[in-house]
Amino acid sequence: MGGGCAGLTTAQRLQRELRDDLRSGRTELTLVEAAPYLTYRPLLAEVAAGSIDPRHVVVPLRPELPHCRVLTGRIARIDHARRLAWLAPQDGITVELPYDELVLAVGSVSRTAPVPGLAEHGLGFETVGEAVALRNHVLDQLDLACSTRDPELRDAALTFVFVGGGYGGVGAIAELEDMARHALRGYPGIQPEDLRWVLVEAGDAILAEAEPELALHALVELRERNVDVRLGSTLESARDGLMVLSDGTKFAARTLVWTAGVRPAPVLGATDLPLDREGRVRCLPTLQVADRHGTPLPGAWAAGDCAAVPVAAATGTAPCPPNAQHALAQGELLAANLLAARAGTPLRPYRPARTYASASLGLRSAVAQRRGRSLTGRRAWLLHRARTLRRLPSGDRRVRVLADWVLGGLFAREPVSLASVEDPRAEFRAAAGTPDE
Repeated sequence: MGGGCAGLTTAQRLQRELRDDLRSGRTELTLVEAAPYLTYRPLLAEVAAGSIDPRHVVVPLRPELPHCRVLTGRIARIDHARRLAWLAPQDGITVELPYDELVLAVGSVSRTAPVPGLAEHGLGFETVGEAVALRNHVLDQLDLACSTRDPELRDAALTFVFVGGGYGGVGAIAELEDMARHALRGYPGIQPEDLRWVLVEAGDAILAEAEPELALHALVELRERNVDVRLGSTLESARDGLMVLSDGTKFAARTLVWTAGVRPAPVLGATDLPLDREGRVRCLPTLQVADRHGTPLPGAWAAGDCAAVPVAAATGTAPCPPNAQHALAQGELLAANLLAARAGTPLRPYRPARTYASASLGLRSAVAQRRGRSLTGRRAWLLHRARTLRRLPSGDRRVRVLADWVLGGLFAREPVSLASVEDPRAEFRAAAGTPDE
């Protein structure tokens, strides 16, 4: 259940190891996902900036899993006691899916807050569609600011607010600020200092999972680029496009991007599996689902953002943070342990390798850790891109992304909004609904 980084990696490993059984029909491998592709989220910021073709950060599931049955639909309910799941296709009746072994890798969704006006004015940043829409929206605001004579409307159009200072939020605001600054060459009436970028972070630092030295460097660089980073602040209201922060600041903005973390997929609430306080599936280090007493639940496994996998921490044990690096590693181990359980051999616990954080800050700029050292600038940017490319779970997509980067180094970005593709039938509907004169 789930075709994200953890789900796809698990299925790929099982497909390799069980190829003969799958071909002969002795074993059946089924993957269920609402979309027929994986979205590689670490590259969404570069999609929004126009550095990468949006199609190249999605991995089609069926070509990657030729010996696996891929079902596109939403899981309505799971009754593990009866080994049954129910699939709700986009159209049609609910389908009953019996199974022997269940792998839950349904991932996460945006963690929102009850902020007035957020639903009306906010933009998410979890999907390719949202990344493309954000790019079009930012360029549309530049067009609006260049053509309007209303100073208040102009200021609101040139104000961009991002809520959440994690890797997603920092990468998104840095890449889009860099893209917009480059696009101003075609807008002689707008100067770089006219743009206002605001990053709102509830904690006392951005990139909380990174080394303090690295996070501090990212903070300094963003502020040097006139990004207004508000630490220890939250968004209290966005009603009518008026941003109200917890520090009392009020200003109008036509762009509000929500990147303030994730929460486990809501479908977990429609299962009979034990969940922790955060709504994640309780797991053992071996990635087996654990019951209330810490005993493995037969036939149930979980990995990725939806799984509370305990790992050693400075203060004892704590669940793995939700990110693609852990999801990919857990997917590989889960497949190996599932096969070991079938063979009656010992299972291995998840012991994550030391993670070296990195974050893009725009074209040719990044921060990165490497063997106890902190890198910045071009070297960090090259290292960040190499790591991100290496973890992309598709050889075909790695080649395509690399080609985008090479072409991007030879030719300048093309800051063109294609907002009409978001609703391609709008003009036709207007024409068809207007009677001939």
